[in-house]
Amino acid sequence: MGQEAITNTLLNAIDNNHLAQALLFCGPRGVGKTTCARILAKKINQDGTEREDEDFAFNIFELDAASNNSVDDIRNLIDQVRIPPQVGKYKVYIIDEVHMLSQSAFNAFLKTLEEPPKHAIFILATTEKHKIIPTILSRCQIFDFKRITVKDASEYLKYIAEQQGVEAEESALHIIAQKADGAMRDALSIFDRVVSFSGKQLTRKAVTENLNVLDYDIYFAATDLILENNIPELLVLFNNTLSLGFDGHHFISGLASHFRDLMVCQHPDTLNLLEVGDDVKSQYQEQAKKSPKEFLMKAIDMANDCDLKYKGSKNQRLLVELTLMKLASITFDGEKKNSDYIIPAFFFAKREPGINGVKMVQTNRPAQTSIPEPTQNQVDVAVLEAEPIMEPVETVSEPEKEYQPPKKIQIGNLEKRVSGLSLSSIKIKKEHENTKAPEVLHEDLPKDPFSEESMQQHWDDFVHQLENQGRKILASNFQTDVPKLKNGEVIWIELPNGTMKKEIEREQNLMLDYLKQKLNNYSITLQITVNEEVAKKFAFTPAEKYEKLREKNPAIDLLRKEFDLDF
Repeated sequence: MGQEAITNTLLNAIDNNHLAQALLFCGPRGVGKTTCARILAKKINQDGTEREDEDFAFNIFELDAASNNSVDDIRNLIDQVRIPPQVGKYKVYIIDEVHMLSQSAFNAFLKTLEEPPKHAIFILATTEKHKIIPTILSRCQIFDFKRITVKDASEYLKYIAEQQGVEAEESALHIIAQKADGAMRDALSIFDRVVSFSGKQLTRKAVTENLNVLDYDIYFAATDLILENNIPELLVLFNNTLSLGFDGHHFISGLASHFRDLMVCQHPDTLNLLEVGDDVKSQYQEQAKKSPKEFLMKAIDMANDCDLKYKGSKNQRLLVELTLMKLASITFDGEKKNSDYIIPAFFFAKREPGINGVKMVQTNRPAQTSIPEPTQNQVDVAVLEAEPIMEPVETVSEPEKEYQPPKKIQIGNLEKRVSGLSLSSIKIKKEHENTKAPEVLHEDLPKDPFSEESMQQHWDDFVHQLENQGRKILASNFQTDVPKLKNGEVIWIELPNGTMKKEIEREQNLMLDYLKQKLNNYSITLQITVNEEVAKKFAFTPAEKYEKLREKNPAIDLLRKEFDLDF
C-alpha cells in the first residue's frame, strides 16, 4: 500500500472514530513511514474548531528506539502516557525503528500497549517487522508501505525538473529513480545533487559520472563483443572499465541485469518489466533480436555464478575475466560444448577486425591468382584486388603429396671427447691458445698529448654520468679533490683518508677507460695520495659545521648565545 492510500485510509478512520490506538507502519527505508505518522498525528486532534496557527505540537512525542532502547527509556515513556493532554483530545507517541528495542524493553512496553489510556495513540514505525515480538504485533493495526516504482519516481522527477526549469533526459531520470531503490526522498536528494553538479542540462552521462554507475552503453558494447566471440576486445573493455574506478563485482552484476533486460524484451507481455527510458528501450529491443534465448539463459547462469563466487575468490579479476571468456565462447561455431569451453588463443592470432569474425591471413601472391569460391562463412569477403591479398584460412588447401618413408638419420663418427686430466687435453689447450687473436702492444696504442683543462672537463663529465646512474657516493669521492696533471700522463688527486682511497682504487678503471677514450691517450695513469691535513677542510659533525660558519661570520656566535641555541 502506498503512502497516499494509507494516509487516506487513516483519515477516514479518524472521521468515523474507528482509529485503533496502536498502529504499526512497516516498510523499506525512505518510503515515508515517519512522515505519514507525523501527518496523522497532526490530523488526529483537528475537529474543525481549532485556530489556524494551532498544530497541537505539544501532543506529539517522538522516540528514536535506535538510540533509546533500554527499559528506563520505556519507563519514562509510560510515565508520560498517564498524563492526559492539556489541549486537544489525543496524545500521539511515535516510536521510530521500534525493532531496535531490547527484549526487556518490549516486555515493559507490552502492558501499556495492551491497556492504553483512552487519550493515548501509539504509532510504531519499523523497517524489519519480523524482529518485533508476536505479542506486540497482535495488538497493532499493521500497514505495509511499498516501494515507489521506478516509473512513478521518474515521472515525479520529470515534474520537478519542469518546475525548476531543468532540461533532463528521460534515461537520466530513470537512472536516478533506479538508484533511489523505491525511496522518493532519496530520489529527490540525488536529483538535487546531480543538478548542482551538472547545471540545468541533466544528461545521462552527467548522472552516471556523479552517481558512479556504469552507463548502458558499456553493457551494450560488452554484449555485442560477446555475441561476436571477440575475447581480446572484451577483455580490453573490462580493463578500461576497471580503470574508471569500478570493481569487477559491479561490472558482472550489472552485466547479469543487462542479460535479464534483454530476455524481458523478447516478449511483448514482459516488455513492461523493463525499467528504462523510451530512448534506451529501442536499443534493448534491437539487441534482443540478435540474442538467442538459449544464449541468454546460459549467460545469466554464468554471470550469477560469478556474482556468487566473487567475494570468496582470492583473484577476483581473474574470476571475472574467465567468466567473460566463457560468455564469449557460448555461440562459437554453434556446436554443443562444455560450459567451461573457451575459444583457443590461436583463433585470434591472425584475425583481422571488421571482416565479421572471419580469420584472414596475408599472402604475397599476385592479384591474378585464381581464388577458390568463398564458403558460407566468407560471404562478406568479396573483393580481393589490392596486394597483399587477404584470403580465408579455411579455404587454403595444399596438394596431396605422395607418401615417402622418413629418411634414416645417418650418425657419423663423432669426435672423440678428451678428458680434462690427460696429456691430450693439455696439448689441445695449447693449440687453442695459439689460435687466439694476437695481443695489441702497448706501444702501438695512441698517445696524443692533452691539456689539464680538457682532462678536468672530461673528469667532471664522467662524475655527472655516475650521478645520473645513481652512484652518488662514488661520484662524491671523485669530486673530493681537483685532479692535477703531472709529467704529461699522470693524473694526481689527494684525498683526506684511506677509506676514500680504497673506494676510488676499486673503481678507478672506470675513470681511466673513459679518459683514455676521450683524450685518445692510453698511457694515462692515476696517482692517489692521502693527506690527513686535508680532512680538516671538511666539516662532518654539527660542531665542525658550526666552527666553519663561525670562522666565516663571528656574529653567529653572538646569535647562538642570545637565543640560547644548540648545534
